[in-house]
Amino acid sequence: MELSDLQVFRAVIKAGGIARAGEVLHRAQSSVSARIQVLEEKLGVELFTREGRKMHLSPSGRILATYADRLLDLASEAASAVRMDRPVGVMRLGAMESTAAVRLPEPLGRFHERYPEVALELYSGNPQQLIDQVVDGSLDAALIAEPVTDRRLASMVIYDEELVIVAEAKHATISGPKDLSSTTILAFHPGCPHRKRLEDWFARAHVTPERIVEVASYNLILGCVAVGMGIALLPRSVLQVYAERDRLSVHKLRSTFGHAKTCLIWRKEAPQANVLALSSVLLEQSRTQPATGQAKSKPG
Repeated sequence: MELSDLQVFRAVIKAGGIARAGEVLHRAQSSVSARIQVLEEKLGVELFTREGRKMHLSPSGRILATYADRLLDLASEAASAVRMDRPVGVMRLGAMESTAAVRLPEPLGRFHERYPEVALELYSGNPQQLIDQVVDGSLDAALIAEPVTDRRLASMVIYDEELVIVAEAKHATISGPKDLSSTTILAFHPGCPHRKRLEDWFARAHVTPERIVEVASYNLILGCVAVGMGIALLPRSVLQVYAERDRLSVHKLRSTFGHAKTCLIWRKEAPQANVLALSSVLLEQSRTQPATGQAKSKPG
């Protein structure tokens, strides 16, 4: 059963007969009659009872009429959504854990209020996973750390994150890896951009970390840092939501290691109404509420 069959069927109902439906559809009466017969054969039921030239919906026809209206209306809605002249439909957004936990709750709430016709779904992952999912269409957009090198993707800088070294509260000032009392790193999996940046920070000073302990969440990383298990590099904004930040010392980085831009990415040829609406809300938040940590800071 095709949508065109349902369109002919609905036209016959509204016109009150095949002859008038033919006029409305600009088709020969025989063509309309043939389409109705084919539809009846496909379904194995009679859709109309016929009394001379008069046609009335049969019980099966009344049932189909209800579904025909719903299906044709849904098809029209789908066509409008695909054209994306306004934000509508499902939007699947990916983000790194730090961005999802700290940056997104407020703007996503604002986005939901402003665009109630968009159902927003949020997924987390590391940058490479998120890039792959945007490219293959599993995600509509994602927030990842620079760089963005895939030519199939468009990007927009949303946040400029300050990155800091965190250690236990009693740790002396850290200006480089050689100032560390312990060179154990607490970090996410190898795909994490902040882990890579911290490893590069060590490598530039020709220092090899004693070990890297992989941890699954920022709260756990900060808890381990607070008891002296090691150090970590993370966005200062993460400290905003950590209840025990007085147990930490925060050390600024003076080099290019101290900042990382977070970009919104999407496929260049994808419909952009939802993405542009989201980017507008995200930029509003990033401009009006810069993140600042409140933990004790030491220059590094």
